[in-house]
Amino acid sequence: MRVSLTLPRVKRAYTDEIRRLAASSMTQLGRTKLTPDTLTAAGLGLCIAGAGLVYFEYLGWGFYLVGAAFFVLGSILDILDGALARTHGLGTAFGAFIDSTVDRIGEGFMLGSIALVLMRHGNEWGVALAVAAMAGSFLVSYTRALAEALGLRGDVGIGSRAERVVVVTAGLVLAPVGALPWAIVVLTATAWTTVVQRILSVRRQLQAGYQKLPEAPPED
Repeated sequence: MRVSLTLPRVKRAYTDEIRRLAASSMTQLGRTKLTPDTLTAAGLGLCIAGAGLVYFEYLGWGFYLVGAAFFVLGSILDILDGALARTHGLGTAFGAFIDSTVDRIGEGFMLGSIALVLMRHGNEWGVALAVAAMAGSFLVSYTRALAEALGLRGDVGIGSRAERVVVVTAGLVLAPVGALPWAIVVLTATAWTTVVQRILSVRRQLQAGYQKLPEAPPED
């Protein structure tokens, strides 16, 4: 119960701080030669590096903390790249596409690393949930993209990227006391709940005649 009450506060603090940081950083970033694509690449590199550090947790619990720090920094850069693009008119359709794709790559690396760590510790149910969490996280983004491609709202639900970053980071920081598998439980539950919420939201919007349904996009 105490954890469930704390996570929303952490999430609010995270998002509020990121918004403040983004607002205060745009002027400084606009004066440099940094581009949104550069920030996107740097964010991906940090997330992958964080995943690699987490894998080496058997060398010391500090690898959890440093890996979590890299993951958070990479996620912050992922927010700043979009803010920079919007603020200074540097955004392109391809840049937005790459940004969204890179988000999935960084998150996938981290969840894959966590799955390997849990496998090393003999936690089979944790490995299974890490795989389920990865699938659910990808579907959260896919359902939003597909809903918006149909001209509908797709950003509903409790498990957006900000929540996922907070849950994963909290699990890594508290991993030395055994919290990592339970963080994956929370991540899996929130991701799949969000998928269901978005499916039901799209159904309601279509039933309400929100917009004439265009031709469905082709399957992957």
